[in-house]
Amino acid sequence: MKRIVSNSVIIIMMLLSCYSCKNNTTEPQAIQLEGLTLNNNEKWVANEETHIGMKRIDSILKNNTSTRGKVLGDILSKQTSYIIKSCDMEGEAHDQLHVVLVPILEEITDIKDVENASELEQKVNHLKNLTATYFEYFKIN
Repeated sequence: MKRIVSNSVIIIMMLLSCYSCKNNTTEPQAIQLEGLTLNNNEKWVANEETHIGMKRIDSILKNNTSTRGKVLGDILSKQTSYIIKSCDMEGEAHDQLHVVLVPILEEITDIKDVENASELEQKVNHLKNLTATYFEYFKIN
């Protein structure tokens, strides 16, 4: 009987530790960028193409399995090219978009040159946070 209880306790502990490992993922957190503000405590309105491009970037980052920075960077660059080519935003919303988009473009450029897996992971996490910042400050109607 003691053996059954002992084995049961061990199994429960193993299951709990596996559960906590799987749920120990940190969600991307928005970054406070200098000059970035809300529009009177509301999100800025982005054009649909920008929002689609950012959703694609977010999805690529969440599903990334590549350990090659060049490959990942090239894929992400296609989305930023789409955003830039399709942007018809104007005024303050456009200016605020640039506050977020410029660091994203810089990070993607840096990612293309990364060959070290742990450095790539750090850069990807930073890019995830920049992407989260976009979604914290922008919406579509």
